[in-house]
Amino acid sequence: MQNTTKQYEAVFEKCKDLFSKKTQDYGTAWRILRTSSLTDQIFIKAQRIRTIQQTGVNKVGENIEDEFIGIINYCVMALIQLELGEDGELEMDPDKTVQLYEKYYLATKALMEKKNHDYGEAWRDMRVSSLTDLILMKLLRVKQIEDNEGKTIVSEGLDANYQDMINYSVFALILMGEGKN
Repeated sequence: MQNTTKQYEAVFEKCKDLFSKKTQDYGTAWRILRTSSLTDQIFIKAQRIRTIQQTGVNKVGENIEDEFIGIINYCVMALIQLELGEDGELEMDPDKTVQLYEKYYLATKALMEKKNHDYGEAWRDMRVSSLTDLILMKLLRVKQIEDNEGKTIVSEGLDANYQDMINYSVFALILMGEGKN
C-alpha cells in the first residue's frame, strides 16, 4: 500500500496543480454552476472516455488521462459546492479555494486508504474500462439522488459518491501510468 499512497499523492498533485492554475486563469467561475450541472460535466467526461474505450477513436485529440483529471477536479468542485452551497459568494480567494481542494483531497485519500485496506487493493486487478463503468454507475446514482432532492433511505449521500468517483479516476490514472488497460 505504500506504493499506492505515493502514486495517489502524485496523481492528486498533478490534479491540484491544474486546478490551481485554472483558478488563477478563470477565478472561481465554476461557482455559478449548480451541483447537478457539475454532475453533468462529469458525466460528459466519463461518457467520452467510455466512447473512446469502445471505439478506439479519439477525434477531439484530448487524451483519456486529461478526462480522468477533469473528473477528479469536477468532483472536488462538487464537494466544495455541497459545503458552501450554490448561493454563496461566486468569486473566492484562490488560496482559500486551494485550501478547500486540499481538504477534500485529504478526506478522499483517507477514504481510499480505509477501503483499499479492506478490499486488498483489488482495483489493481481491474480493467480501466471497468473503472469507467463504475464512474458512470455512480453518476447515475448521483443523478437519482439529485432528482430525489438529496434524500436517500439507506444509500450513501452525494459526497460519498463523488469521493468514490475521484478514487476510481485516480486508480485509472495509476493503472494507465503503469501501462495497464
